[in-house]
Amino acid sequence: MSKLLVINGSVIPSDKSNSHEMARIFLEEYKKVNPNDEIIELDLNKLVVGTNVLTTETFSTYWGEEEGMKYINQLKDVDKLLVIAPMYNFHVSGMLKNYIDHVALANQTFSYKYATKGASIGLLDKLKVQILATQGAPKGWYPWGDHVAYLKGTWEFMGAKVAEPILLAGVKVEPLSTQSPKEIVSSITSDLIAAAKKF
Repeated sequence: MSKLLVINGSVIPSDKSNSHEMARIFLEEYKKVNPNDEIIELDLNKLVVGTNVLTTETFSTYWGEEEGMKYINQLKDVDKLLVIAPMYNFHVSGMLKNYIDHVALANQTFSYKYATKGASIGLLDKLKVQILATQGAPKGWYPWGDHVAYLKGTWEFMGAKVAEPILLAGVKVEPLSTQSPKEIVSSITSDLIAAAKKF
């Protein structure tokens, strides 16, 4: 039995969210293939790890037991991670960035010790990651705003094995902008099912 951690990085209510619809289809298939796996869900909207911002005032406690180490230890305990990641202003949501800021900690999730010059060693090397991402603009419109590349690179930096991310792009332009999340996501259902079976 494996443990799957699902991180919700969307600020949109689930019934109106394309990324939640992607996750619903993915998890539905995943549960069929892995009926005995434990699934743990984190809604970053409701947790300090998602809402606590790194500032001068929070720096001394940011990686403390409640805000940081609790979630670092959780990542070390699970086998798989599913990241729900819409784009907001060319990046991930602020709360997903806050989460990553909490768990990307030297000597806990990565290390420079014993690394070659200019390199690092990721310490989450047993973790498998699947990224489900959405963005309003079609892919490539804003090459400098690639939140999927940021996520993939960050998790790989921390040692995780990242499956091919699934990006649903162009949801804010026609024809997708006139459709419901179920209609929009139906165009990539087969990709989601195939990814869930392999994950």
